[in-house]
Order: sequence, then C-alpha cells, then structure tokens
Amino acid sequence: MWTQGSTSLPVASVGAATDIPGAHELPDPNMDCKVVFSVARYVNTLAKNGVPASHRHIAAVFHQGGGEIVMKTDAYKSGFGRDNPNVALIHELKKAGVDLRVCGQGLLGRKIDQAQVLPDIQVDLWAMTTMVNLQMRGYVRIGG
Repeated sequence: MWTQGSTSLPVASVGAATDIPGAHELPDPNMDCKVVFSVARYVNTLAKNGVPASHRHIAAVFHQGGGEIVMKTDAYKSGFGRDNPNVALIHELKKAGVDLRVCGQGLLGRKIDQAQVLPDIQVDLWAMTTMVNLQMRGYVRIGG
C-alpha cells in the first residue's frame, strides 16, 4: 500500500498526476472516493495525495468493444497472434483494489466465452445495469 512519503504507488506501471504548485482541488484523504472510469493514474493520484486504500472504491467497467482487453493470454493469442498486452496492468489494478468488471452482453456479441476472461475480471450481465447499480450505490460516473 502506498502511504504519504512512500516512493511506490498502487499501480507501479503508471504515474500519478503531475504536481502543480499552488493547485486547488486536490484529492481529499478524508473523502471516500467512489468512481467509475479509466482508473490507473487516478488511483495513483489519490494514493500520492494521502487518500487511504480504505477510501478508494473504484470500479472499471469494460464495454463497447473492451471484451478483448480482458481475455486470458491463450485466448487472446489465438485471436490476435500475440500475448494480451493488458494482463499485467489488469492484475496490477486488481491488486491495487480496483473492482474490474466486463459487460456480459459485449462478451456475447463478440463471441467471447466467460472461461476466456481473466480471473481478475468480474463478468456482469450488462454494462448498463452495472453503471446504474454502481451509481445508485453512490459511485460517480466519469466519461463515456
């Protein structure tokens, strides 16, 4: 876990936001952060600014063509001829406490079997349902 004064971040392969001297609206270490969007740099920025892991409730939902990203290496390789370049980052995000989800409807549409999905990823019925449910639980949706 990253703590104030530590040199490592929760997602080591990605940086945090660059410090801006005198900047306002920094992450609040006392606030419970519940968000849904692209996450690696945000996780690190929260940690770097003292937001403890217990206050970082972050979900990433893969949908609209994101099915291949969550495929196990053997399945990815058979379709694309190379190892899945996302595996290490996905595992790093999971280890950092990020809740990783994929749209089951998207998997069906792309003919990706659930058995081909990385174990760090939760398969949900539909991204729309996941987004609605998370927002109803207090998460803020960022982006598309």
